[in-house]
Amino acid sequence: MKPGNNTLSASEFLLLGLSEQQEQQPLLFGIFFSMYLLTLLGNIVIILAIVSDPHLHTPMYFFLGNFSLTDLCLASTTVPRMLVNIQAHRNTITFAGCLSQVYFFLWFIGLDVFLLAVMAYDRLVAICHPLRYTLVMTPRCCTLLLVMSLMLTQSYSLTHTSLLAQLSFCTDNIIPHFFCELLPLLKLSCSNTYANQCVLMYWGGALTILIPLLIIISYVCIVAAIVRVPSASGKWKAFSTCGSHLSAVCLFYVSAIGVYFIPSSADSARKDRIAAVMYAVVTPMLNPFIYSLRNKDMKSALGRLLSGRILQSP
Repeated sequence: MKPGNNTLSASEFLLLGLSEQQEQQPLLFGIFFSMYLLTLLGNIVIILAIVSDPHLHTPMYFFLGNFSLTDLCLASTTVPRMLVNIQAHRNTITFAGCLSQVYFFLWFIGLDVFLLAVMAYDRLVAICHPLRYTLVMTPRCCTLLLVMSLMLTQSYSLTHTSLLAQLSFCTDNIIPHFFCELLPLLKLSCSNTYANQCVLMYWGGALTILIPLLIIISYVCIVAAIVRVPSASGKWKAFSTCGSHLSAVCLFYVSAIGVYFIPSSADSARKDRIAAVMYAVVTPMLNPFIYSLRNKDMKSALGRLLSGRILQSP
């Protein structure tokens, strides 16, 4: 949809979406509707398998269940709105709606990052200190780690949203994105965004540098412990317990890094949108397949869940 076809008030933004070509909208709707359905189905099945199978009532799968729920919420923050905009042929969003989208998006994307770090810590304790695992990763400890992650990421999201709400925006309220993303909004502001940039720098540094560094350190320790395992079967068993998590970490950070580290150019807005699709839409869709296809316990639980549903059906 072209910007000239919309009349914007000071309290509205225009989302350009992934493409301004009207003839491409039905194709985009079909692709993203299918991807969203796969995301819903995959993550809900993972959650149901973990909840229903007593064999998966362990710290590792406790965090995986919450990770799947977070991915489900992350995709639901952006994709449904985009699908509605395509169908309604109206790409405007109110300022309040934009703030809400920024708040929930930052909360869930931050929670994804923290949960990946917590899951790395869980694997570190399980592989490097197996005899102390049940003493360290108690239900109380797992709940505390989850609550701390929720509180820290909510603080991160609320700080950004509160600062964003105090900014003034120019009359050209056009966001070259398919959802209200923080960086394009800051570029549109007519106010001084120094405080926003400082928060972005420090919090962004923690999420994109410090936490990945902690995950890398965890895996260095894990690899060192696996190397010391005498048997090849023991090494493979130890590595297989963290292979899925490592794949999810790589998928998330390789796609997310594109938003912040690809060189600026005349076509940087298009690259930002593609990178955002990768980490906000594609990654939540693929994570259930990563954890189900590369994890023997999860495949067994899914088999029991599906066979139980089939047997119960008339």
